[in-house]
Amino acid sequence: MQSSVYLGDLGGLSAHRRLILLDLRGTGESGEPENPASYRCDHLVDDIDALREHLGLDRMDLLAHSAGTNLAVLYAARHPSRIGKLMLITPSTRAVDITVTGQARREAAQLRNGEPWFPAAYAALEATTAGEGTDEDWDAIAPFLHGRWDAAAQAVQAMRSEQTNAVAAEVFGAEGAFDPDATRGALTTFGAPVLLLAGELDLNTLPSAAAEFADLFPSTKLVIQPGSGHYPWLDDADRFVATTRAFLG
Repeated sequence: MQSSVYLGDLGGLSAHRRLILLDLRGTGESGEPENPASYRCDHLVDDIDALREHLGLDRMDLLAHSAGTNLAVLYAARHPSRIGKLMLITPSTRAVDITVTGQARREAAQLRNGEPWFPAAYAALEATTAGEGTDEDWDAIAPFLHGRWDAAAQAVQAMRSEQTNAVAAEVFGAEGAFDPDATRGALTTFGAPVLLLAGELDLNTLPSAAAEFADLFPSTKLVIQPGSGHYPWLDDADRFVATTRAFLG
């Protein structure tokens, strides 16, 4: 539930394809609903279809990132014929109930051992994976989401709180939002091509979880982008654009 402005031009993809970015209700330039319960992910599916209809499109190519991929797969399950191609970028896996253990995250984090920020970030990771993390610990693990912990990455993290509707984010995955068994079943017959792109270094969506997610679809291209974290269009824009362009055709 973050303003779509954080996506920018997706590393320059806008030079090759027309991008239409949706601010979900209560975020960015979209108004807040009277009923906060309507922030729940499954209720937002109709908003996506309303936008498609407003644009006069019979079908559309749909790209989603991170938590937004939960919404995208619910849309794919409900309206499979209205998607031309589906792109899931460093996806969250809550809607399909794929879990990653804390131990797996700690082991993956060791790929970054030796970077100057690692000791403090790893200590915070140990706390969060043990269920004892404070707000400060969650902030401290941010470097693990980026291929490079540089000024650009730090700016992205700094903007998150002011771009995010905290109430909406809390409700997004509330009880009843997801029915993993039904969604998994629907995805097994999803006929459109799917690109599932993960970052090699992303602790949010480990490559192993991305591979398990990819196996749920009949036709999936799984790409693990080297040296990238949770925001692959920032870590290596040229590679990200080349991959998505090739998939889109």
